Amino acid sequence: MKVADLQIHSKINRSELNRPDNQIHQKHSLDENKKALSVPFGEILEKTMAANHEIYFSAHAIRRIEERQLGLSPEIVSRLNNGVQKVEEKGAKNSLILVDDTAYIVSVKNKTVVTAIGKNEEDRNVFTNVDSVAIV
Repeated sequence: MKVADLQIHSKINRSELNRPDNQIHQKHSLDENKKALSVPFGEILEKTMAANHEIYFSAHAIRRIEERQLGLSPEIVSRLNNGVQKVEEKGAKNSLILVDDTAYIVSVKNKTVVTAIGKNEEDRNVFTNVDSVAIV
């Protein structure tokens, strides 16, 4: 997901723009947009996911995705959501969800990705405290 795509979903309240004193609110919205440009990618991603009632990414998971250059696309997020829904239906609490070559540890109850591990991390191939696995 690109930062520019996420910024399209800024917090402009459309009903406020239709008010008679909309010049004040438009200025306020522009100020908010300027502030949004300085917000870290991870925060924008978390807010966007929350707004769409989808999975969340913990700060730790975001750091790991960035550090390990695992990449994250709308398709991957969609597949993760799908996997979380499936394991949730089965009563899972903590799940390992495999998407292509990346393993995501997810708190199903909170719908939060806790961490992400790429296939090239040989020293991180043991997973504990999970009660389910989904391959999506």
